Amino acid sequence: MKSLRIVAAALILGSGAQAAGPVDPDWPCIQRRVPHLSLGQVWAGPLPDPVIEELADTAPVQGVARALALRRTPMPEAEALIAGYAETADAAALTALFVATLEHIDTSRDRVLAGITRYAHKQTDLDHHIKEARKEFAALTEAESQDFDRLDALEADIDWSTRIFLDRQQSLTYVCETPVILEQRAFALGRAVMAHLP
Repeated sequence: MKSLRIVAAALILGSGAQAAGPVDPDWPCIQRRVPHLSLGQVWAGPLPDPVIEELADTAPVQGVARALALRRTPMPEAEALIAGYAETADAAALTALFVATLEHIDTSRDRVLAGITRYAHKQTDLDHHIKEARKEFAALTEAESQDFDRLDALEADIDWSTRIFLDRQQSLTYVCETPVILEQRAFALGRAVMAHLP
């Protein structure tokens, strides 16, 4: 569980401060990379304290939080889980549930961000490979004695690599939407939990 200091710092900094700074050259998406979700972005309920943080670590809270954080759990089902939990929960327990849920979502989102960065690196490497292959192809084409086998191999490599590169670029829009979907889910779950606050 994140310490209270980290959560408090996120509340103070907010998304604007996190998004500030130099543009990440490894980040291929249109939206700016924000390393972590801030509790203040998606929660207007009670602030966490040491008691709430300890409660958020308990097995009953973690069990519900893990189910809520899963994208494959439809929102109507998530809302029903929250409603069932809220029947015997006070404000502290509900806050603990959302703190735990947000941590699971943020952990999942962090893995997605790392995957997008790896995706971008692969695209950069492939782009470099295509450029080098084209240079070699041009040089061999202009040579007095031409190696036709090598030219054929290079042409096939360039065509195949370019196709892969373009296919990945087309998929990039979908890949970049995943962190946004997670952020929207966190916001929707925050509202659903807050609806049950006494």
